[in-house]
Amino acid sequence: MKSEFGLFGLGVMGKSLCRNLASKGVRLSMFNREVASVEENVANDFKNKFKELKDAQAFSDIELYVSSLETPRKIMLMVNAGKTVDLVIEDLVPYLSKGDVLIDGGNSNYKDTIRRSEYLKSKNINFIGVGVSGGEEGALKGPSLMPGGTQSTYELIRPFLEVIAAKDARNLPCCAYVGEEGSGHFVKMVHNGIEYVEMQLLAEVISLFSSMGFNYDQIANILEEWKEKVDGYLLEITIDILRKKEGDDWLINKILDKAGNKGTGNWASITSIELGVPSSMMTSALNARYISFFKEERIKANTLYQSTEKPTRLEIHEVLSAYQFARIVNHHQGFKLILEAANTYGWNLNLSVIARIWTNGCIIKSDLMEHLVTVFNGSENILTDKLMISTINSLKPLAAHLVSTAIKNEIPLPCMSEAVNFFHSYKTANSTANILQAQRDYFGAHTYQRKDDPSAAFYHTHWVE
Repeated sequence: MKSEFGLFGLGVMGKSLCRNLASKGVRLSMFNREVASVEENVANDFKNKFKELKDAQAFSDIELYVSSLETPRKIMLMVNAGKTVDLVIEDLVPYLSKGDVLIDGGNSNYKDTIRRSEYLKSKNINFIGVGVSGGEEGALKGPSLMPGGTQSTYELIRPFLEVIAAKDARNLPCCAYVGEEGSGHFVKMVHNGIEYVEMQLLAEVISLFSSMGFNYDQIANILEEWKEKVDGYLLEITIDILRKKEGDDWLINKILDKAGNKGTGNWASITSIELGVPSSMMTSALNARYISFFKEERIKANTLYQSTEKPTRLEIHEVLSAYQFARIVNHHQGFKLILEAANTYGWNLNLSVIARIWTNGCIIKSDLMEHLVTVFNGSENILTDKLMISTINSLKPLAAHLVSTAIKNEIPLPCMSEAVNFFHSYKTANSTANILQAQRDYFGAHTYQRKDDPSAAFYHTHWVE
């Protein structure tokens, strides 16, 4: 009997997705390459390790693998983003038939996805990019899935994606058609940008509490109490991390403070610049990771510059308020980036649907995301929602006070401070951009528009007679 679905690439995520698919009764073919003395019998060994895979077919020969699938074939690629995806596509194409479907489930750049869609369309092969979030556990138990391609292609693979996806509060799959080619991977990229900020904000919360004299067990207990108001996956795992000990000391004290990144955070920041969208908190979170790379320079600077650090006098509720405020601004910036991309590329994206498929199975699932599903049913802008306006007005003064106190005490809060700065700029009716326009016109004759001319004509001034 031929398989209904194929998965290509048995890395961590690929293996988890295979087990998920097989446990749901999907007839599955699995492929992994073989490299002598490096990767041998990967697919067979994996099949034999888990009872749910007993009926799955395992391959290391591409031609046999492709021929094991019923047509139209549906093959999900779980390989490293970049050139590897193109190489795999070239290996598969000779064995594919008209109407077959290739699914890229990796963290590919959305521009590459658009390019690959056009290339495969010329060969009468369907291609769809699917953002997959949830990590190893999510892939196994139910990820959040963000498919972007043609509606007809999505319908061909919809049953397989929906059956493995996490379920939301109404027991609906956290998988829905996002939009046209490239949009699925774009939305996943923004998801990861929001994730960068959410992680950094929790790191800043811990830094603040440490400066107030709390140890990690005490901080974990505080965050545990916060779950009633700001629950989410990242908050939960951070509590577990803070409580983990190795011997008599907390493990977190032994982890080198150099943060890595896989590229999607970079892409999100670059894309926001290309589209002219102020996703400044993503950039601040990314720069915080970059600064962490320079450990030796930071150690030297610590000895060169006199510190005025002193115990921070803040209330726990102030930290919570600043955290809540910054998270709202972060989500506003992320969804704004998605909205502007939709306008630029002509994608028909539904922000409420995107928020819904992020309510479970993904890294940024949270109570706030649940609320945004409703918010986006009435508005495309979080900051103009009536309930959000009331919430922000109550949180902003505490957030501003906390940031100013941290600056005085030399505690770096790149994302919290940027949330305050962005919001103050956002609500400024008359900005300083008129000065910039005058400067640009002075040295480069770039012209400017006038407030007193409704025709929007452009002017140039000879600034020095």
